[in-house]
Parts: sequence; C-alpha cells; structure tokens
Amino acid sequence: MNNNIQKYRFICTLTFGDVYGQIMVWLITITISLAAALALMGARRPVYALVTVGLVVLLSLPFLLFAFVTTLLNHIEVAPFEPGMKMEPMPGNVSQQQPVQATN
Repeated sequence: MNNNIQKYRFICTLTFGDVYGQIMVWLITITISLAAALALMGARRPVYALVTVGLVVLLSLPFLLFAFVTTLLNHIEVAPFEPGMKMEPMPGNVSQQQPVQATN
C-alpha cells in the first residue's frame, strides 16, 4: 500500500454576492418575457403568449445553470492537508456555528 497519499481539504468560498448579478439578470429576463406574453394575450391566438414565455425560460435556463456551475467551480479551492496542520473554521461559515441552547 502507498503511504504517500495526501489528504486534501476542499474549501468553498462562494457567497451570495457572487451569484447575485446572475440571479438579477435572469429575473429581468423572465420579467421581460412575461411582459411580452401579456402584450401577446390581446392577439387572436393567446397560445403564442404561453409559447413565448416557455421559449424564453427554455432557452435561458441552460445559460443560467452554466453560469451557476462555473461560478461554483471557480470558488472551490483544493489544498493538500498536511499532518501538522490545524483545521480552523472559516469566519462567517454558518455550518460551524453552534445551535442555540434552551436555558431553564
């Protein structure tokens, strides 16, 4: 067996501010498509309104998912873990906080 295998530490530094712009752009896109659908509702065939919204969502969703995934992957750090290294929680990490205890 190989004893030189190192352990690795995965750190995710993603914050809400990193994806906030992407969410806003997608919400604006959906709002514009709904406005276009309402404009088409007065036409002779209101089915076009539903098709417009469906088409915009269908075409924009892959781009949104691609942006989210690439942003997430860009914020994952991999560092080798050395035996003498001390693991400290990152500041602001909610998963490291202690739950509230009820007092009598």
